[in-house]
Amino acid sequence: MAILAECPICQRKQSNRNKVCNQCGNNMDNSKRSRKVRYWINYRLPGGKQRREPVGYSIKEAKAADGKRKVQKRENRIFDILPENKISFQELTEWYLNLESVKMLRSLRRTRAALNNFNDVFGNTLMVNIKPKDLENYQVQRERQKASYATIDMEISIAGTVINKAFDNDKVDGRVLKAFRKVKRKLKPGSNARSRIVDVSEYLKILSSAPQHLKKIIIVAYNTGMRMGEILELRWPYFDRDKGFFRLPSNLTKENKPKRIPINHHVKEVLDNIPRFLKHDFIFTYRENPFSEGGIKRSFKTSCINANVPYGRKTPDGVTFHDIRRTVKTHMLYAGIDKVHRDVILGHSFKGMDIHYMAPSDESLRDAMDKYTRWLDEKIADANEMLTKTLTKNKNSSQINL
Repeated sequence: MAILAECPICQRKQSNRNKVCNQCGNNMDNSKRSRKVRYWINYRLPGGKQRREPVGYSIKEAKAADGKRKVQKRENRIFDILPENKISFQELTEWYLNLESVKMLRSLRRTRAALNNFNDVFGNTLMVNIKPKDLENYQVQRERQKASYATIDMEISIAGTVINKAFDNDKVDGRVLKAFRKVKRKLKPGSNARSRIVDVSEYLKILSSAPQHLKKIIIVAYNTGMRMGEILELRWPYFDRDKGFFRLPSNLTKENKPKRIPINHHVKEVLDNIPRFLKHDFIFTYRENPFSEGGIKRSFKTSCINANVPYGRKTPDGVTFHDIRRTVKTHMLYAGIDKVHRDVILGHSFKGMDIHYMAPSDESLRDAMDKYTRWLDEKIADANEMLTKTLTKNKNSSQINL
């Protein structure tokens, strides 16, 4: 155990015996006399992890704190002073949500919702008191409330992320972390994987019943495979009109990597009919304001119901907006687009050495999109022809009945 002095100029923590800062050369004795030096105590926890703790600007307070920790360590009471004995999960949640890196998360809304559910049970619980059995009981309780296994696992996973962050910042120790690492997931890997495809005839039905603002978004999704969040965050500077590409920055994509997506004549027609606004540069807006994902999901649900297309994950054969992304990749396979180009356009990561050796050019991506578009246009023409025949047949049948 030791007392360290923090230089007020460069903030370097060093031996209290130093008369001159060994980094910036500041006169430490003068700084101590003017009470500008902050003192820290340095000690090791059981298991070898080193811990530093600030104790103020008085050497007397630093020596007293150092002595107290020595006694606690000698009497094996070091955990009495660890922060998880004083901090509740609600307080830890507030600390986590105020981190600048967390505020930038695209999943912040979902993170807040998950932590709110977790805090309904553990909000006032001190961190040191959360045990694996408590998390298992939480799983059972949420299951009784009809929460899905995926939701339950997500809530505990996000709570675990908070704990990991707190551990890295010396706010909790390994005992708390162990509880979250011991709990088993409810959902077996791959057991909730979806396989629903939105065929071309359903796509046309949904388009015909969708309001104009949603119709544009559906067209872009069905022709590019972009995620809803990527589409709603599209801005005009991301649109390379000359080469016919969306070029998304890394902070906009789930993969945290830049993405280039070739567009076809369907998407270009949509973009050509969208006005620009002075107060922002978002491409897709409603009454000149950017969309929310919740609003689009509700509007998409209504359009599916009006088109007699089943909607929802829990509805038999139900459709969700994200199913369009799976549809595009499947259709690209049917159109003869190779896996490399499918993965680049959809933004899926390469495996193995492909990460280092596969680098399709803009021209090859453009050729792949053209090939996919020709295949899609044929299917749309066939579906429209079939729809026309069906309507004609139904009309003739109605006339006969009359």
